[in-house]
Amino acid sequence: MKILVTGGAGFIGSHVVDTFLGAGHEVAVVDNLSTGNRAWVSPRAKLHAVDLRSNRLAEVFATERPAVVAHLAAQAAVGRSVTDPVFDASVNVGGGLNLLDCCRRFGVRRMIYSSSGGAGYGDTDVLPTPETHASLPMSPYGITKVAMELYVGAWTQIFGVSGISLRYANIYGPRQNHQGEAGVVAIFCHRLLTGQTSIINGDGGQTRDFVYVGDVARANLLALERPEATGGINIATGIETSVNDIYAGLTRAAGSRVAAQHGPGRPGEQRRSCLDAKLAERVLGWRPTVALDEGLARTYDFFKKELSR
Repeated sequence: MKILVTGGAGFIGSHVVDTFLGAGHEVAVVDNLSTGNRAWVSPRAKLHAVDLRSNRLAEVFATERPAVVAHLAAQAAVGRSVTDPVFDASVNVGGGLNLLDCCRRFGVRRMIYSSSGGAGYGDTDVLPTPETHASLPMSPYGITKVAMELYVGAWTQIFGVSGISLRYANIYGPRQNHQGEAGVVAIFCHRLLTGQTSIINGDGGQTRDFVYVGDVARANLLALERPEATGGINIATGIETSVNDIYAGLTRAAGSRVAAQHGPGRPGEQRRSCLDAKLAERVLGWRPTVALDEGLARTYDFFKKELSR
């Protein structure tokens, strides 16, 4: 099957591309390379260096004629969405609508949209948070992710494009950007390997649901193989892990005893976040397979090898 992966040169998208290829599918990639890395794109996939908002996107569809689109490209920095919400919306909503219009025009049968659980739900008093919980995004980024879920649902109803929205928890693993604002695992790995002091915002007791990128890529494959599955589905572990515990796990993987320092907390940061993943198991047959300690060790080893090159 021909699949077009947007953001396929990025951290998560490149793993999704590899998983699709490994299952025997034909893959084309759209990525403007603003944060993606050309080197992460398999030579077996055709890369189109095109922005989602560009009129050239229709040319890619005319050339590739994909049956399925996996949409991972996004402006994913929450901080930038706050300081420049117009840009955030232009990429995540404007670019997303350009993509959906191409899906309609060129007869795409399936849309697998990468959404956000934590940013979409916002602060909740129900943990783990199920899909039935109201969406109360607290950032422009979260608003755009929820908005695109609604658009995907509308395209399903109006144009018959089968759409599923995978609501990710906090994803970590190889290829994550250690210079980003959200990749705390990658940031800690890089600092441990370069002898820099790791800084934990606040007391470190804030929790997240950390899911390994390989498990997330497999969820995309299962969503491809089950076109009858539609709507929002959490992709998560259902386990809360504090930032302090993440740092402790990485120091074990590194064989290090270097203590982190604590800095000021981030204003408005969620205190707790954890998603209920039971629906994913029922509908997709998906459950996480990589335990946290194993995933942290794999991630640390990846960055260690990268720095030794």
